[in-house]
Amino acid sequence: MNTVTRYQDHAAFTLRLVFGVILLAHGLLKLIVFTPSGTAAYFASLGFPEVLAYLTIALEVGGGLALVLGFYTRLTALASIPVLAGATWVHLSNGWVFSNQGGGWEFPALLVILAAIIATQGAGSYALKR
Repeated sequence: MNTVTRYQDHAAFTLRLVFGVILLAHGLLKLIVFTPSGTAAYFASLGFPEVLAYLTIALEVGGGLALVLGFYTRLTALASIPVLAGATWVHLSNGWVFSNQGGGWEFPALLVILAAIIATQGAGSYALKR
């Protein structure tokens, strides 16, 4: 393995790790702080079926762990895109900056792009399943 390839693998690992931690943190927030039933009620208030809240929590927690470990990285990143696109859509009316009331849309949009990059480039170094 040449130096450039090694650096690319380490960069992919770093991106995968950071993205996985972000997904995991958002899933744990919904699970522990907002609670699954509270998250489901919020989803319902937005017009989404409550079951999507439970699926979102499962994807964020399970997917975050899978990404941190480097397990089915491309598939997990790809599966996160619809959830993140939904979050982007929910935050559209709040404006650009995520520090706006209710959070803006640029952060979830960035996560969609990062998920697409990870799905394209793969796990990088230190992955359980490459």
